[in-house]
Amino acid sequence: MSVFLPIRAGLLVVFLALANAVLGQSIIQGTVTEANGSAVIGATVLVKGTTTAAPTDVAGRYELRVAPGSYEVVFSSVGYKAQTRSVTAGTEPATLNVTLQEDAQALNEVVVLGYGTARKQDMTGSVAVIGTKDFNKGTFTSPDQLLQGRVSGVQVSNNSGQPGGPSTIRIRGNSAVTGTGQPLYVVDGVPLDGRSARPGLVASTDVGSGADSNPLNFLNPDDIESLTVLKDASATAIYGSRAAYGVVLITTKKGKTGAPVLNVGVSGGFSTLLRRPTFLDAGQYREAIKYYGVPAATDKGSDVDALDEILRTGYLQNYNVAMSGGGETGRYRLSLGYLDQDGIVRKTGFQKYSANLSTNLQFLTSKKLGLDMNLTTSQFREQLAPITTDAGFRGSLIGQALQWNPTQPLRNSNGTFFIEEGAIVNPLAAQEYYNDNSRVTTILASASPYFRFTDWLEFRTLLSVNYNTGGRRTSIDQRLITLPGIKDQGFASISNNELTTQQIAHTLSFNRAVTTDLNLNALLGYEYTKFANSGSNVNAYGNSDPAVGGFGTFGLDYTNYIQYSSATLRKISSFVDPSSELQSVFGRAILNYKDRYVLTGTLRRDQSSKFGPNSRVGYFPSFAAAWDLSQESFFPAEKLTQLKLRAGYGRTGNQEFPAGAAQYRYTLDDNGAQSPLNDRNDDLKWQSDAQYNAGIDIGAFDNRLTFTVDYFHKSTTDLLFPTTPGEPRPSVAAIRWENLNGKIVNKGVELALGTTLVRREQVEIGFNANATFIRNEVSDLVGAAIPTGAINGQGLSGALSQSIRNGYPVNAFFLPQYTGLNEQGLSNPFGPIAYSGSPNPRTLLGLSANARYGKLSLIANMTGVLGQMIYNNTLNAVGNVGQIGGGKNIALATFENPIKEATGNASAASTRYLEKGNYLKMSNVTLSYAFGDVGSFVKGARIYATGQNLFVITKYDGFDPEVNTVKREANQVPSVGIDYLPYPSARTFTFGVNFSL
Repeated sequence: MSVFLPIRAGLLVVFLALANAVLGQSIIQGTVTEANGSAVIGATVLVKGTTTAAPTDVAGRYELRVAPGSYEVVFSSVGYKAQTRSVTAGTEPATLNVTLQEDAQALNEVVVLGYGTARKQDMTGSVAVIGTKDFNKGTFTSPDQLLQGRVSGVQVSNNSGQPGGPSTIRIRGNSAVTGTGQPLYVVDGVPLDGRSARPGLVASTDVGSGADSNPLNFLNPDDIESLTVLKDASATAIYGSRAAYGVVLITTKKGKTGAPVLNVGVSGGFSTLLRRPTFLDAGQYREAIKYYGVPAATDKGSDVDALDEILRTGYLQNYNVAMSGGGETGRYRLSLGYLDQDGIVRKTGFQKYSANLSTNLQFLTSKKLGLDMNLTTSQFREQLAPITTDAGFRGSLIGQALQWNPTQPLRNSNGTFFIEEGAIVNPLAAQEYYNDNSRVTTILASASPYFRFTDWLEFRTLLSVNYNTGGRRTSIDQRLITLPGIKDQGFASISNNELTTQQIAHTLSFNRAVTTDLNLNALLGYEYTKFANSGSNVNAYGNSDPAVGGFGTFGLDYTNYIQYSSATLRKISSFVDPSSELQSVFGRAILNYKDRYVLTGTLRRDQSSKFGPNSRVGYFPSFAAAWDLSQESFFPAEKLTQLKLRAGYGRTGNQEFPAGAAQYRYTLDDNGAQSPLNDRNDDLKWQSDAQYNAGIDIGAFDNRLTFTVDYFHKSTTDLLFPTTPGEPRPSVAAIRWENLNGKIVNKGVELALGTTLVRREQVEIGFNANATFIRNEVSDLVGAAIPTGAINGQGLSGALSQSIRNGYPVNAFFLPQYTGLNEQGLSNPFGPIAYSGSPNPRTLLGLSANARYGKLSLIANMTGVLGQMIYNNTLNAVGNVGQIGGGKNIALATFENPIKEATGNASAASTRYLEKGNYLKMSNVTLSYAFGDVGSFVKGARIYATGQNLFVITKYDGFDPEVNTVKREANQVPSVGIDYLPYPSARTFTFGVNFSL
């Protein structure tokens, strides 16, 4: 007994203490929901004038303990309007339920900027922020696709319909003479390299090269909280030499205080072909061979749709699970994702495993010491088809299918493939006998310790590493005898790449009122970044000795026994780029006087090892001002809720060109002989972009109507360009990178309109629209015009379609003028080579509508482009009349020509194949129903159906006017607006469910 007495006494003391602690306390409880009844998770419920607060749980519930009395309680959450409600707490629990209304402006109250944040009212630059509610809906492999059509001034074009294929993003026009012209992506403060570690295609010359992989594929779109687009130089100059093409800040989701919450998303769906160019079917083909006098033996008696044979319905499945929670001193979020998406072309697809872990920790009693950590890791695998951008006359897989004689069976009577040496490649055989698989593994890790000296002064360090490794295995079966060098030999290639970026950044931030009316938000920082890239390849043909029989047919992929290839036909290569380093010092200051007048200034000093020793340092300043008239006493607040004027100027740079471009570089041939690769240029300096911007932000009717207009003028000078000693280039000449004397000007107007037409408890209707009007021109270019825009295909070797020259848009089309056919069906003499149009759109459109009735919601988004021209290289190369004379198929438009065209008519590049590329596309439509809580443990259940790429309105005759077949054969200048045998675009339907536990 004596043993238990102290224990009982201790328990009694604890019980009495707890009873005394709760004695005299009251409870305020309730739920916080949206208008449709869905729980608002993680909302903050605060007793006004105190520190007593609590978050809502997965069901939207909260509980506050207070002393008896009357209180005002503030309910707030990102994306919603804050509400203040009065309540009296007594001996019985007081229930206070609140419905929060969405606020289009609320997400922007605190805006993520480079190396920090700022209040919305402190913004002076052109910045657009979209959150999860505004993202495009559907299944995406990378987060850049969430932006399409959602932000004015931003054009997103999918370069390939291949799942995981790259996108081209242009912010405020095209000014890239070399490089990609893509914006800088920054993930949770870590700038990305912008390249993918997936190796390029090393294969037979008749196969050509394919589209690159998307460098953002490693990110799971389900992990993205918001995307912030910095458009004008006053916003982007803080990133200096890497910000010439704009900046996209990607913020991932973080844990929220409260009990653990498990969010689950499951979806599945299918994809089919969106649209196709019209080629002759078997019946039309028989008519055509009679019409053109082609030998009757060309009719093989069958009825085949070769394109349909290589396509399929592609199925997808997508799973996402995230767990988050934490207390006052530590929050966490862990997510896992799996995506498996078939391509609509057989033997193609994309598979990704992803994981993301973020923690936010606070230490010490004062909670002044903290540590934020983020770890993103993924591995994606791509199965690729021989669909290439520069294949020879035998074409890539899509060209083979379009040209296939629709009366010729693809298989023999015994089921084997019909293959004839010297004939067109059987697309079904090419698909079966070609294997191309890639794997990319990425780790993006960062740790950011910080110390808050006071509420207004903080020091933070960011340490990060971005490691990417990629492997690719390609093989062509020796039975594909229609490709030279493949017959009885076969081909195999194994490639590996490694790409690493290391960064360390220190920042000191200051944010406080220095006087009653003046607030200063200031930042000082230092950053060091190092880039490294290397790779290797081994490729081989099988033994050409008939007695050996090439690689053979053992049922194994050739890359699994490449060591048994012919030693004389085996090549091994490796490379390492010179490592490049970037060292920077930067600062920013935002002065806000009475929330009416705002001044912003930034300055960054970059020192890069990429440039010559005489020009390695660059300075990138910016300044901007804003006047918020809505804070003035004379402002008619009863009519307008906001009227803000903004203006700014800044300078940014571009260092997107090969590492070591300013120094001597050499390459070794197969015999070990040294050859010059790159010439030295001690004076090579930054490409410079100067931009000024003026804008107006308007809000009316309690911000149910918002309108923003911006005018911008961007001038790009000191253009980075690889020159050669002469044309044709000597075989031993080294490229010399120089700064061209010339200028590219992009100027235009951006408009963005947001409306909430109806906002009631049961009904909501809203409409948003944005439009951008851009003009682009090259001027002051010294020397000869720069030819580019390679056209590929049989009889088109060396043909170019574009030029960069004074007085015209960049990459303007300059083509022989097509003047029709004469009576003999031959082309009339071409008119002179002249300006024929621009591939750069003059107008960008984005339209979005949303409607809700009760728990049923509908969201629809459209995108459009006007004023662009597209060169239909597909029609030029594989749809022309000359193909039918060789037993190949032709385009229906060629057959329906009012004048009978001679089969021997040359298919020279000309304006005949230049078409208007205007289009309006229904990008995505989502219908959803919010069930809310189901049972005792399933919370916030929601089902939905989404359609992507539902239809496109256009007169363009190719696969899809949203095209950008990137080719750089001509002077390393990226082509724009050329459509050549792309991987076709798909229409996708997804069905899914989201819920929490």
